[in-house]
Amino acid sequence: MSLQRKHFDILVALEGAKEALTQRDLEKITEYSLGTINKVYRELDRDGLVEGGRITAKGIEALEPYRAKRAVFIAAGFGSRMVPITLNTPKPLVRVHGKRIIETLLDACLEAEIEEIYIVRGYLGEQFDQLLYKYPMLKFLDNPVYNEANNISSAMVARHLFSGSYVFEADLLLSNPKIITKYHYTSDFLAILMDRTDDWCFVVKDGVIKEEKVGGENCWQMVGISFWNKEDGKKLEEDIPSVFNGPGGKERYWEQVPLVYKKENYKVEVRACKADDIVEIDTFRELKAIDPAYDV
Repeated sequence: MSLQRKHFDILVALEGAKEALTQRDLEKITEYSLGTINKVYRELDRDGLVEGGRITAKGIEALEPYRAKRAVFIAAGFGSRMVPITLNTPKPLVRVHGKRIIETLLDACLEAEIEEIYIVRGYLGEQFDQLLYKYPMLKFLDNPVYNEANNISSAMVARHLFSGSYVFEADLLLSNPKIITKYHYTSDFLAILMDRTDDWCFVVKDGVIKEEKVGGENCWQMVGISFWNKEDGKKLEEDIPSVFNGPGGKERYWEQVPLVYKKENYKVEVRACKADDIVEIDTFRELKAIDPAYDV
């Protein structure tokens, strides 16, 4: 069954709760008005999706089509701005305070009950095998042209896996695993609302991404974590090779396919996170600032 957005949000709130929730609790969590909560809750109760402030088995079944089924990690690049540490180690495997960067993301996936996980590797790819000791469920895909093309080449390798899937840049240091959520109403991109940024950012209208650009004011700074629903995943499977094989296609970033070059085919929402939820360590200097063990 398909759910209306408000019904979905209330079911997700109940599914994530450890105890029964009152309608006042739901008002705080969802930020809907109490009147809306009362109306929607009555409808869910009538349909057998909730009972006594808890989600029922039928309610969980109704959420199943919205569940993140898998995760794809784009991890093939060299990480040139992190030299010298990346001369012998792929950037996602660099340790920060003793933990590999990619592990912060993998642990969050497992916490969200996402266990079908693929890593697209390239530079020093065999080193990713060491992750299997802790994460035996991992599957690897090899990008043979990672040093000849941008990360769209990694998306080419994994494009058949994007439906119902998270797509991660693998070099993000996650400090708040709760931003990796089990259920998504539609395709979305994580971003941070900024007064001003020089980084990649989104122009957003009514919660939907309208433009991707570099730098801006009162915009949403892109975080390299997105989710793609079943329908959009199928479209990406066709649109990624279309862009990749077109003029200048090998120079593109993969997310430019749905956000720039084929954006008429997609309606991607922005999903808010905070600046301290996640850190992208771009340079060796930034690594030393975060982990003084490298400052020798």
